Amino acid sequence: MRSPFIFADPVKCTGCGVCQLICALSRDNIFDPKYSRIRILQLHRIMNVAVTCRFCEDAPCVAACPRDALKQSKETGVIEVIEDKCDGCRWCIEACEHGAITMKPNGEAVMICDLCGEDEPQCLEWCPEGAISLVTDEEANEKIRFFTAKNLIPKI
Repeated sequence: MRSPFIFADPVKCTGCGVCQLICALSRDNIFDPKYSRIRILQLHRIMNVAVTCRFCEDAPCVAACPRDALKQSKETGVIEVIEDKCDGCRWCIEACEHGAITMKPNGEAVMICDLCGEDEPQCLEWCPEGAISLVTDEEANEKIRFFTAKNLIPKI
C-alpha cells in the first residue's frame, strides 16, 4: 500500500515558497529552502508544481543505492534515508523518475520527503493558499489534466 504524496494544486499554488521554508525548518531546524524536501517549480507563468517523492512501488531509487542507504516501508511506501550509510553518490537521484531527490547542501547525504515521519506534514498546515494536500497518483493526474484543460489549451 502506497502512501498518498504531497501535491500542490496548480490552480491554488502561487509559488510563494512557504512550504519549502517550513519543510527546512521542521526537518533541519534551518530557515533555508535549500534544505527542503519539497520543491516548487514554475513550469509556466501561471503553473507551479510541487516536486516530492511519490513513493513508487519497487522504487528505482532504493534499488539504485549501492550502500542500502534508502529503505522503503512495505506498509506505506515511504522512503527513509539512512544518513550514516549515504555517501552522496547520487545514483538514487539519477534513478528517480520524478526529480524528487536532492542533496543536502553539504553534499553528504540525500533528502527525500518522508511526510515528516510520524508528524503531520507541516507544509499542509502552513500553505497560505491551502494548495498542498496528500493525493494519490490518480488524483494528482486528474488535477493536472483539469488545470491544463482549463488554462493552457487555447480557447476556440
